[in-house]
Amino acid sequence: MAPSLRVAVTQAEPEWLDLAGTVKKTCELITEAANNGARLIAFPECWVTGYPGWIWARPVDFELNTKYIYNSLSIGSPEFEQIASTAKRHSIAVVLGFSERTSTHSLYISQAIISPQGATLLHRRKIKPTHVERAVFGDGSGADLSNVVDVDFGGDVGVVKVGALACWEHTQPLLKYHTYSQGEVIHVAAWPPIDPHPGVEHPGLWSMSAEGCQNLSQTYAVEGGGYVLHCTGVCTEKGMETMGTHKGLLFHTPGGGHSCVIGPDGRRLTQPLHGGDPAKEGIVYADLDLTNVVANRSFLDNVGHYSRPDLLWLGVDRKQKQHVIPRDEEEPSRKANVVVPKQE
Repeated sequence: MAPSLRVAVTQAEPEWLDLAGTVKKTCELITEAANNGARLIAFPECWVTGYPGWIWARPVDFELNTKYIYNSLSIGSPEFEQIASTAKRHSIAVVLGFSERTSTHSLYISQAIISPQGATLLHRRKIKPTHVERAVFGDGSGADLSNVVDVDFGGDVGVVKVGALACWEHTQPLLKYHTYSQGEVIHVAAWPPIDPHPGVEHPGLWSMSAEGCQNLSQTYAVEGGGYVLHCTGVCTEKGMETMGTHKGLLFHTPGGGHSCVIGPDGRRLTQPLHGGDPAKEGIVYADLDLTNVVANRSFLDNVGHYSRPDLLWLGVDRKQKQHVIPRDEEEPSRKANVVVPKQE
């Protein structure tokens, strides 16, 4: 029998602007998924502590922005360790999307992969926040390009390469290709709550709709030849009221939940939860036959036999960029460019 791995994809609403409440709900969902036999659980973009939908409704909201900063999650904090401890207790891997707060109170759209042993295997930041997200979040750096890690599930499954990207990073051809090149087998595509497109006459971008975003995740599966866990959040009237988004471009109607599992050939493997009601919460489960990845890549391997690196290749700088470099620790390349004036 081929090795099978049960995965869980959340379709849930966070406790908006409530760090402690969202962490508690995170641990409850992890426990529920593990009790149902899942070995890996995925969460959407900015799950902790909710995607800041008000940025699409008005130019600025200092009060909400400040509250959002205080309720964002820091790496190594007691709240983060609570999530990691829950993963370890239930021997389940967690792919977590969160708004990350640094010691200087800057925010980043971040993702972490926590092993079934409770270790943080990956911490990355979204390379470039999308459009008005830049009013709240900073850019990632070179180190965030390394976004695939080995997760040891033990038993007959063993080590599996798991990776992650957030939202419209799935429109970035070079970023996607670099992720494929790391040998990813399971990919978590983290999205915020997303609504269906209103129709062909509507000026809103189809590529930002539920249909468009799922299409991007399915394309990713085909190009990468691996499984994709398409994970979206939910926003009900409670979230809309908290964020004041009733008249905004997004988050103006209850819904947003369209989570699913996509196979290596791009087909959707799971049915919508609750008959397709996007405002209902739940967990999508699927048992993944990992040999299907091998079969698909025997046809299509864009970073292997179906490529021409002698003609087309990708250059990457994976160094973490530092804000402060003391003069006595400058990189040789920088020192070489310093011109010292001659003494007369």
